[in-house]
Amino acid sequence: MDNRDNGGLFFLGIFLAVGIAVGGYFIGQTMYNAKVALNTAEAKGLAERRVTADRANWKILFTNTGKSRSDIPALYELSEKNQSAIVELLKKSGFNETEIEVGVLNYEYQEYRDENQKLVDQKHNLIGSISVETDKVTLVSKARASVNKLIAQGIDIKNMLPAYRFTRLNEIKPDMLKEATKNARIAANEFAENAGVTVGGIRSARQGGFIIRDAGEDYGDTNKIEKDVRVVTNITFYLTD
Repeated sequence: MDNRDNGGLFFLGIFLAVGIAVGGYFIGQTMYNAKVALNTAEAKGLAERRVTADRANWKILFTNTGKSRSDIPALYELSEKNQSAIVELLKKSGFNETEIEVGVLNYEYQEYRDENQKLVDQKHNLIGSISVETDKVTLVSKARASVNKLIAQGIDIKNMLPAYRFTRLNEIKPDMLKEATKNARIAANEFAENAGVTVGGIRSARQGGFIIRDAGEDYGDTNKIEKDVRVVTNITFYLTD
């Protein structure tokens, strides 16, 4: 056998050795990953907070109605008077001008006809709106009761339900996530104790969305001042013997 044959056999041996080593590495790595994947436990952690709304949005509608188009100038004058009365009452209730927004007066025409399409009645409405956006959420319910008193003065008012919102979620997120993670570890420890193993570090974590609901309610998040905030995390922990 000449030197070329010996050289070929030498390199063939090296390639085989490298191939076996690489193949052994991947097989070993696969077995290691499989082992690691088996030695884990997934647990859920819950955190809840009772919070108070810090923002309120409230709208008041008022309407003045006439029987003919010629009534519109008088309706406009009356609407401006009603508008001023409502704004003045809101200020006395504790709201300032930056919290009160006066909307435009909208004109609405309605007509009523009989079965022969003969005009039997008509209405010319001027509808105004006043909005309140404030962080003085506790004043809103008192102000609503005061506004209703204007009805006794002959003002046609629609006192809309206010919307109460909690806008400072980012301020409580870190502590809630920390608490949810702690509760997940407690749950994992209970599982590990029964299995005779120990909880290690975190392999992966998935944060659920933060949910805000009116206190004590399953649906809705704008009707009550008191809110419940909730978050659930799913965490996978390593387990060790």
